[in-house]
Amino acid sequence: MTTANGRSNTKLAFVLASVVAGMVGLSFASVPLYKLFCQVTGYGGTTQRAEQGASQVLDRVVTIRFNADNAPDLPWTFRPAQRQMEVKIGETQLAFYRAENKSGRTVTGTATFNVTPAKAGLYFSKLECFCFTEQTLKPGESVDMPVSFFVDPAIKDDRNLDDVKTITLSYTFFRAREERGQRTSGLVPGGPVQGNTTN
Repeated sequence: MTTANGRSNTKLAFVLASVVAGMVGLSFASVPLYKLFCQVTGYGGTTQRAEQGASQVLDRVVTIRFNADNAPDLPWTFRPAQRQMEVKIGETQLAFYRAENKSGRTVTGTATFNVTPAKAGLYFSKLECFCFTEQTLKPGESVDMPVSFFVDPAIKDDRNLDDVKTITLSYTFFRAREERGQRTSGLVPGGPVQGNTTN
């Protein structure tokens, strides 16, 4: 093998190793980047988080429906306290979800959420929500968990949403586990999600 071929092979190996390292790095970064993308754009029904309510209330009314599901390994009952409510666009509303720990031990859960139709996610804003933090319930404990929200008046300027009369707010609770004294919060796969309440 000549020196030129040896340098060419070394250069090729370096380029290929760099490509592989870049792909591995992107695979680890893809989940948080996708989550950030969804939060910013409302893609996939991801809702927005607001610091204050809307500055204007419109006459247009939408129906907000509430849905609750939980993972099979979470020993809770979880359901909305109300099935639906009529809301003026821009009006701040308060809804509740009820959770009860049916087990004989303390359990911590974490909730994910989305809205349907997905295109409404960009305009559905939460001021306060139980889903912003983990929830811990003692054995047999029952709690009403609030969510304060509004539909952003900017929805009126999006012609793509003129047909939206109903928005469904869905939550799914998953177990957050503690293992070996080290807290590892996050979603724990446990098979298909089973719903307690449907639309």
